[in-house]
Amino acid sequence: MASLVSRGRGRRTINEINMVPFIDVMLVLLIIFMVTAPLITPSVIDLPRVGKAAKQPDQVIQIIISKDESMSMKVKEKSTPVALKDIASAVRQAQSGATNSAVVISADKNTKYETVVKVMDTLQRAGAQRVGLSVQLTN
Repeated sequence: MASLVSRGRGRRTINEINMVPFIDVMLVLLIIFMVTAPLITPSVIDLPRVGKAAKQPDQVIQIIISKDESMSMKVKEKSTPVALKDIASAVRQAQSGATNSAVVISADKNTKYETVVKVMDTLQRAGAQRVGLSVQLTN
């Protein structure tokens, strides 16, 4: 009669995770990446370099914008205050002697971007050929 007594060994839950499907998916992904990796061509970006211009400017006119959005124009170590509405005529007057001149805008880091864009727009509408931004590199 002891052989008929069930000890409770019916169905038991399995506490293990089946890793075989996971490993199969990972191997398929590995094969896909190994096949497609050589087909991807790396792209080359041609970044501008300092001094890439064909000819250096004869004269550099610097427009300096301070924190309080006051502007000054610096030509050959001589700095003069200038207003936004008068900046185009002042730059034209400074460029009158030089055939190849560039205008560089230097702004304080706390200056509104809108002010810098207004100055650039004013200069380009006035016909300034070479207008650039000055940056300060930090190490």
